[in-house]
Amino acid sequence: MTVLVAYIPTAEGDAAFTAAVEEAGRRKERLVVLNTPRAGAPVSTAVASEAQVETLVQQAAAAGVEIEVRQDAHAGEIAEEVVRVADEVDASVIVIGVRRRSPVGKLFLGSAAQSILLEADRPVLAVKP
Repeated sequence: MTVLVAYIPTAEGDAAFTAAVEEAGRRKERLVVLNTPRAGAPVSTAVASEAQVETLVQQAAAAGVEIEVRQDAHAGEIAEEVVRVADEVDASVIVIGVRRRSPVGKLFLGSAAQSILLEADRPVLAVKP
């Protein structure tokens, strides 16, 4: 089995990655890091740089966790992509970072985290920075 973490280079993403490494170590499972830009986007702040990816790999290695980083572009909603990859890799748990949002913000903007929580057919660990 595998631990899947949806990662973007933010405080929320870093918190999710740290929790995912701990979870993968505890479960003795490999870690898949999903860091995926939207297909066709000319620039994406959601994509980790080579240096950031190398840092993630080093942190996982230091914890004794096998890691795979996926950065292929996706079409559609990110929540759908996370659930699809979780099925593909047979993830035992999905780890996501969340941020505090007002009720009005949730109503008008929606939430990828909320969609993942509702759509996933496996446990989801949501962490805050």
